[in-house]
This record gives sequence, structure tokens and C-alpha cells, in this order.
Amino acid sequence: MATLRWQQKIKGCSLAVVQGDITAEQCDAIVNAANTRLAHGGGVAGAIAGAGGPEIQQQSDAWVAAHGEVPTGGAAITGAGRLAAMHVIHAVGPIWGTGDEEAMLASAIRAALALAEQHKLASIAFPAISSGIYGFPKELCARVFFDVTEQWLDDTPRRSLTDVRFCNFDDPTATVFEREARRRFG
Repeated sequence: MATLRWQQKIKGCSLAVVQGDITAEQCDAIVNAANTRLAHGGGVAGAIAGAGGPEIQQQSDAWVAAHGEVPTGGAAITGAGRLAAMHVIHAVGPIWGTGDEEAMLASAIRAALALAEQHKLASIAFPAISSGIYGFPKELCARVFFDVTEQWLDDTPRRSLTDVRFCNFDDPTATVFEREARRRFG
């Protein structure tokens, strides 16, 4: 069961920090912290592929066969298999230490939001992309997420998205996102 840690309506959009299993989120799309090959072996990607079934990996393989690897900072969309969500948006964040990490993470978040908007989705749930095995510092990750989301809300006044959630399984990451949300918005 997910725990709502913080929620507020910002610029006509509900933003929320949730602690729980992203694979159980009831929303139009969940975001996968993906690698460029969309090979869903471990971490969030492994959990999503495990819960959603083999069709997620099959659709990911087909996407890569048709379009090539997803560049760092980019995103791709597939179905969600057996998940409650309708879609999985696979966003490729940077590995910490490879250079230009903040810009690459910001690009991945924007790419995911753009795909959600392109598909006229109303709700999306993000994990803390790159902050696990890719080593992106959690506090900086939360700051980048809120910076990009706020800017995107300003730049996209007419939008289908009305619900953006930051959903993380572990308490330390959820706490960092909650702290950043409260620092910005009270």
C-alpha cells in the first residue's frame, strides 16, 4: 500500500510525493528508470518488467529494433502488460560521473513528460531516475525533478497531464523528495 507523503495543486496540476511500489500505481503511465537498450534486468526496470510480464520486455526489444537504442536523456513508450497503468515510459537517465548529468536527467524527465502529453495521458508516476545504481545524488535528483516539472508546467499551460507523482519505494528517497517539495511549496 502506497503512502502519500505530500500533495499540492501547483499551476493547475496535482503534484504528489508517494512512498510505495510504482508498479502498483493507478495512473495512465509509470516511468521506468531504463538503460539505453531497454533491457529490464534489475532495480526499478526489473520490478516493472517482473510485475508487468514478458510483453514489456518484448515491446521494448521491438522498439529498440525499430528505432535503435534510446539515448541518455531520451525516452520511449510501450504498453504496460499486466500493470495497473496503461503505459510504461522508459526514461534513460545518466550515470553519475559521466559528465553533464544534471542536463541529461532534466532531458530524460522532459522527454517522459512530452511523451505523456503526446499520448494525451492525464497521470504519470516517476521514480527517482538515476539515483539508484547510477549513483546520482538523491538531493540533487529531487531538485532537478522539481525544477523540470515546474518549468514544464509553466511552458505547457494547456495540457492533458493533471497528476504528476514522484513514487519511490524506499523511505530515504521518499523523504528527500518530500523535503524538497515542502521546501519549495510548503
